[in-house]
Amino acid sequence: MGLLLRNLLISFPGILVVTIVTGTASLIASLFAKTGRTQHRCSRLWARGLLAVSGVKLQVEGRDRIPPGGTFVFVANHRTYLDAAIMLASIDTQFRFFAKASVFWWPIIGFHLRRSGHMPVHYTNPQKSLKSMSAAARVIQQRNVSVLVFPEAERTEGDLQPFKDGAAYVAIKAGVPVMPVGLVGNREVMPVGAALIRPGTVKIQIGQAIPTLDLTLRDRTRLTQMMWVRIAELIGWPVPEDLRQTVGI
Repeated sequence: MGLLLRNLLISFPGILVVTIVTGTASLIASLFAKTGRTQHRCSRLWARGLLAVSGVKLQVEGRDRIPPGGTFVFVANHRTYLDAAIMLASIDTQFRFFAKASVFWWPIIGFHLRRSGHMPVHYTNPQKSLKSMSAAARVIQQRNVSVLVFPEAERTEGDLQPFKDGAAYVAIKAGVPVMPVGLVGNREVMPVGAALIRPGTVKIQIGQAIPTLDLTLRDRTRLTQMMWVRIAELIGWPVPEDLRQTVGI
């Protein structure tokens, strides 16, 4: 069966059904569940269903590196629209994530994001972006949930791009470890700019946590560089030796 035909007959209808069912359940739950935990469970069901009907399989390594009950700032490389679903389906931990502020104005989706506890980020406004990062640190501390950040800030193709320091800021401010996650094969199942999903396997490599308790906000640049090195190692990307020496890895 051709890729286009498969998407038209199986993937797209399946995604629509899964989205309607789990989205409706999540919206109803949000009227009663104020913490966002039930909505997160609905999101995980949505992610697993979306990937299943699309023929995308996950191979997860390193789950034992995530202690039960812990809170973290998860960071991962970003290549495709499917990355959030991949993380939801593979990480069995309550977390919230950032979305562009404009998405929060979308009908239904924006309402769901707000009710689920996800946070807007303003990439073009440094002052508002800083407020978003501070809010994320408070969410971690007050609600005992983790946060997911794609530190490249946007989907990229090819090289692993330099990381923004927002994730480091949140982790240091909240006093929680950074958990690096490398995604391999995500670009192959849905390349940047592609509208069709290709069946395939995505490998999720969960790395060793990076502690932050002894760090201050002055250390966020070095922590950001350390995150980049860890994720580069997880996905098999070459790491310049001088950078490795700079961060002490």
